[in-house]
Amino acid sequence: MKHLTKILFAAAMLFAFSLAGTLQAQTTMAEFATKWDHGKQFTLSVLEAMPDSGMDYKTDPEAMSFKEQIHHIASAIVGISQGLLKGGDASDLKIDVSTASREELAAFVEKAYEYGKSAVVGLSESDRAEVINAFGNDLTRRQVIAMMDDHSTHHRGAAIAYLRSNGVTPPAFVGF
Repeated sequence: MKHLTKILFAAAMLFAFSLAGTLQAQTTMAEFATKWDHGKQFTLSVLEAMPDSGMDYKTDPEAMSFKEQIHHIASAIVGISQGLLKGGDASDLKIDVSTASREELAAFVEKAYEYGKSAVVGLSESDRAEVINAFGNDLTRRQVIAMMDDHSTHHRGAAIAYLRSNGVTPPAFVGF
């Protein structure tokens, strides 16, 4: 009986370790691209929801305006993708946020997300695993990708708070 208990314990531990490895597997690039496309659409829906009267709204004089929040999401995607994720030429991915119309801002957001997705899915597995200096830290490019996604989510969440402050019901979240 003691021998059987040891065998069962060893089998359970082996199963647990194999399951843990499966649960910690990285997101595939196809899964990332789908999630990223949903983030792009959600960002565009948030932009579309704000009335023209709220585009320059700020929660505080020191804060970014709603329009600047949306621009910041897109410009950070471009900067991070080009500078840290081996993105190609991005010279045509710029707009002047102070004079940009809603339509120009939406087009910029769309192009930025597509540029970011192209940079990410274009990385090889060894590129994603490579440790680089990013913002004063040694990070893998995989960590930079996650940070870029988190950054976009953070500022989109701020933009949603701006919508609510202007009496606008934000669009419903669709995660998949």
